[in-house]
Amino acid sequence: MFEEFIAIIQGVGVTVLKLVPVSIALGATFTLLTFFWSCNPCQPWWRKRELATDVCYWFIIPLFARYLRIGLLVIGAAVLFGITTADRLVEFYEDGHGPLAQLPLWSQAAVFLIGSDVLMYCIHRMFHRPVLWKYHAVHHSSKELDWISAARFHPINIMLGSVATDVVLLLAGISPNVLVFLGPFTIAHSAFVHANLKWTLGPFRYVIAGPVFHRWHHTAVERGGEKNFASTFPVLDVLFGTFYMPMRSLPERYGVADQSFPPGFGAQMIYPFKE
Repeated sequence: MFEEFIAIIQGVGVTVLKLVPVSIALGATFTLLTFFWSCNPCQPWWRKRELATDVCYWFIIPLFARYLRIGLLVIGAAVLFGITTADRLVEFYEDGHGPLAQLPLWSQAAVFLIGSDVLMYCIHRMFHRPVLWKYHAVHHSSKELDWISAARFHPINIMLGSVATDVVLLLAGISPNVLVFLGPFTIAHSAFVHANLKWTLGPFRYVIAGPVFHRWHHTAVERGGEKNFASTFPVLDVLFGTFYMPMRSLPERYGVADQSFPPGFGAQMIYPFKE
């Protein structure tokens, strides 16, 4: 038991150490970009009133997601395939399984990226309905929206959203090796779409989600708050009639309607259970 505990602590340390240089690189990049192309005039992201809250999310949520994903993959393999030993689990997941694992890795990555975006689009719309909104409201609570707001998700939102999507696709047979290069892309792109940039991406606005596209989603309901649900491919919003990017107009105000929404990390963790 002690060895397992040490292994977990080491895993936490490795994850945090990987996040530090990534965070520095993203912070420096978006500081420079917003100096020239900011969407909304405001103080620098490092002077945000709720910066401490965002930093907590930025480092804690990835840890939670990692170990929850591993736990669900272990449970899924045991329940669906009767695999319970450590060696068989490694063998089962190492290179994927079934027909999907026979595809070239780049094809698996494409299937994963498209499949996860379709699933996340549907899940995202569910989280905007009354029953689940109290959990998703945490993500929309940032009034000073910037790249570091990207990780502001309640654990329930993460569990039923990106973690559940990853587990479904990996259990379907896709090799975890695709996450080696899709993982960094997901982090960088999520930070990018939340960044304070006025980039519409021009004709590519329908191809890949950009800052203005997603920032409209963080506005009030009567504006774009019930539009632009896609994480990566806005064509999904075009197909389902939820695409919203008015010409010659930029999003301005963000946050939730509840003016009493707590600003701190701990209070936001228990907020949904008080509603």
